[in-house]
Parts: sequence; C-alpha cells; structure tokens
Amino acid sequence: MVHNAQEVQNQLAKDHAPVVKLHSKYGKAIWLLSELDPVNNIAFGLCDLGQGNPELSYVSLSDLASLKHARLKVPMVETDPAFDGKYSMSVYLKAAKAAGRVVEEDAVLSLLSPLE
Repeated sequence: MVHNAQEVQNQLAKDHAPVVKLHSKYGKAIWLLSELDPVNNIAFGLCDLGQGNPELSYVSLSDLASLKHARLKVPMVETDPAFDGKYSMSVYLKAAKAAGRVVEEDAVLSLLSPLE
C-alpha cells in the first residue's frame, strides 16, 4: 500500500486495486484500501459506513484500531484475510455507487471492468 501511495504521489499510477479489506465485526462498515501514508498511518480507499453512500476517502488506521465494542471492549474492526482485490478501485467504486454498498461479487465486478 505504501508503494501504491508513492506511485500516486509521483503521478505514475492512480487506480490501484484494493490491497486489504477491513470490516466492522458488529456493523456493516467496510473499507477497501489501496494506499497508505505510513508516516501518518492514513489509508486511502473505498469507505462504506453502511449508510448507503460508499465513497473514496481517507481513513486513519489508528482511529479504526482504537474502536472498541461499548460493552464487550473488543476491537470493532478486523481484516478479512480471504479478500483478494482483483479489480481496480474505480470498478469497485462504480459497483458500490450503483448498489449503495461495497460489492464483491465477481459476476457484477467483471461486467464493469474495462476489457484488457
């Protein structure tokens, strides 16, 4: 993710595939992240807080790591180890905007992916 951020800063690339998926264990929030500023621990990607309005944005990984369940005091956000970002962020964004949520189904995403 650091390499992706460096490429964007140097205008070498701007539409990477997401590298990691984070999600809320007790809610509907999902973050598909493709870039990371390691100095400030800020990531960039598709952010869906489960309210029907997913968008490209920046998120503090430190803030996400600090979120705890109110009663159980366990972390609220976890990584999805099975996630494999096969498409560019723009494809995930198009699908999410159309559906009002992050979409991961290959059948939908492949239709939105430009032919190579």
